[in-house]
Amino acid sequence: MMIVRLMVLALLSAVVPAAAEDAFEYRVLATTKTSTMEKELNQGAEAGYRMEKVMGGGTAFGGSEVVVVMSKTKSGASPGRYAYKLLAANKTSTMQKELQDAGREGFDYKDQTVFNSAYGGDEVVVILELDRERRSAMRFDYKLLATQRTSTMQKELQQAGDLGYKFVGVTISKTAFGGKEVVSILRKEIAE
Repeated sequence: MMIVRLMVLALLSAVVPAAAEDAFEYRVLATTKTSTMEKELNQGAEAGYRMEKVMGGGTAFGGSEVVVVMSKTKSGASPGRYAYKLLAANKTSTMQKELQDAGREGFDYKDQTVFNSAYGGDEVVVILELDRERRSAMRFDYKLLATQRTSTMQKELQQAGDLGYKFVGVTISKTAFGGKEVVSILRKEIAE
């Protein structure tokens, strides 16, 4: 019986350190300004955190905010590996141009939400991530689709898919010219 107890203790002591290495640290960012969020995302990245998810909406004390959750493993944080770019626009043509510019720099889609900012009204917010350890020649071509009708979105998504674009995200947003629209983002990897 004593041998069994010693074996169990030995197994538990071997498992506990491994579990501690897999532990996560989290950082929650919340702000009413998109420019502040981009700055805080990059500060988190410099400390080894990586962006997980974003959501825009009303919080109990902050009002309309963009909220981001970042995480890192306690054992394997890579400070400065990632960089972030936050795009916010209420015009689909502006967002398309900004996505293309960021894609040419190697920024990859991470997540999107809708945020009611003090200055821009309802804006589609897209967060892009640059992995500095990935091969440097990786670039992305983005396609933004916006329509009021889901049947039209189905058709446009299929046409983009036939051209090799992969769906990465969708939101429903009130845009400056289109009213309430379904906004989908697709991307295709391109080598330079």
